Amino acid sequence: MKRRSWRFGLKWKAAMLLAVLLAAVIAVLSVLVLAGIREDQRQRLEQTLAAEAEAANLRVRQEALTSGSPAPDAFMEQSGQGLAVDLGAESGLPVTLYKADGSLAGTSLPFQPKADVQDALAYTAKGQSAYITEGDRLLYLAPLYTVDQQPVGTVQFHVSLTEQQAFYARIRRLFWLVGASVLVGGFLLGYLYVWRQAHVITRLNRAATRIGEGEYLDEPTVQRKDELGELAQGIYEMSGKIATTHAQLTDEKSKLLEAVTRLQELEQQQKLFIGNISHELKTPLTSILAYTDLLDMYRDDPALLEEASRHIGMEAERLYALVEKSLKLSSMDVYEFEMHAASVDLKPLLAEAAARLQAKAEKQGIQIVTALQEGKVWADADNVMHMVINLLDNAVKYNRPGGKVFLSNEVTSEAGESGRMQIIVRDTGLGIPPEAWSRIFDPFYTVSSDRSRAHGGTGLGLPLVRSLAEKQHGSVNLTASGPEGSTFVIELPLERPHLNGGG
Repeated sequence: MKRRSWRFGLKWKAAMLLAVLLAAVIAVLSVLVLAGIREDQRQRLEQTLAAEAEAANLRVRQEALTSGSPAPDAFMEQSGQGLAVDLGAESGLPVTLYKADGSLAGTSLPFQPKADVQDALAYTAKGQSAYITEGDRLLYLAPLYTVDQQPVGTVQFHVSLTEQQAFYARIRRLFWLVGASVLVGGFLLGYLYVWRQAHVITRLNRAATRIGEGEYLDEPTVQRKDELGELAQGIYEMSGKIATTHAQLTDEKSKLLEAVTRLQELEQQQKLFIGNISHELKTPLTSILAYTDLLDMYRDDPALLEEASRHIGMEAERLYALVEKSLKLSSMDVYEFEMHAASVDLKPLLAEAAARLQAKAEKQGIQIVTALQEGKVWADADNVMHMVINLLDNAVKYNRPGGKVFLSNEVTSEAGESGRMQIIVRDTGLGIPPEAWSRIFDPFYTVSSDRSRAHGGTGLGLPLVRSLAEKQHGSVNLTASGPEGSTFVIELPLERPHLNGGG
């Protein structure tokens, strides 16, 4: 019932809107046309009366020449009445003549006019024409001159406006009649047109209801070559897509089974992780226990004491680093990164990371070179510091004597994506063999066991860097490695990532 009421309301609202627009257009056109007619009547009347005034002036000059050119007042006194009668006969209009002082000189009317024309006579005395409207009568006054352009008086024409007003009234009634007819006709046509469109919308609405109930369309509901036809075609195509999607939902069961299989694989990886870390923990502990036994056996050997102390310290540090990184790496599964993310000013953070490794680098004869740019990333400052220090530490440890480590950053972006910040760490070390590139981010993997033992490597530093980068919606990659050194690139977002689900 609500939908039916809505459709009925739309028809009437659209029809009423059309009627209002038609009424407004008709009203504006009527006002403009009627105003134009009235203006045309006025201009025509002015032109006619101006011509009559010119003819009156010409007759007065002729009469003044034939009468011997007496003084203006004497001329109007002698000839005023006759001129008024003659001018009235020639123009077909009642004529009244006034002397220069405003007194009556003659009239063609059977009675003396009683209109108050003193103000108008003041205008004509200045050489200007004047109008006086009284009901349906118009008085037009114009100055009269002799041959030498001396004012002799004023001529007044009496004009009836009855015919003009009657014509204007007929035109106005005609506009009312035509406007009302057009308004009614336009309203009916508009209502019929809107009713047809609303009927099509009703059919489309029913088609959408059928789709919602699971009854998909075999063909478009409406065949038209306009926007409603395009809408009908769109609904038909949507129906087909929904039907296809519904069929594809049956495949989700197999995908869920695959997910279960993946979970089982992850379980195996977890067991492997535990086995690996157990083995890695056992190795330094075995070394510590061995040197402890030697200390018990040879307490009086200073050289052995020094060597055992040094090796026990190295293995203890390696054991501590192994445990710390293992805990950090395993905590990635439950760490809620978004709670710590913020807009981080990157340049001072990278400068601080380089400063922390400066002493260690100088001790090994390594130079750290920075080329830093201003910029901000959306990340956890502590974790960014951890990632950069880890990469810098590797670049220092596995570098050549007298080598260099380069730290820089730059903004990059791809078409259709927000900008990202790259943090680049490049060294001049021995590089990483190509066959090891795909495994260097695997937990406990080391390029060379000898090199790892020599520098205290655990094989967990790069996996930890990768996990931290992914938690921050970024990435870390080895982009180049060879005889001239290796290059690692960390990418982080410049803005807060927008994730489905609010992250």
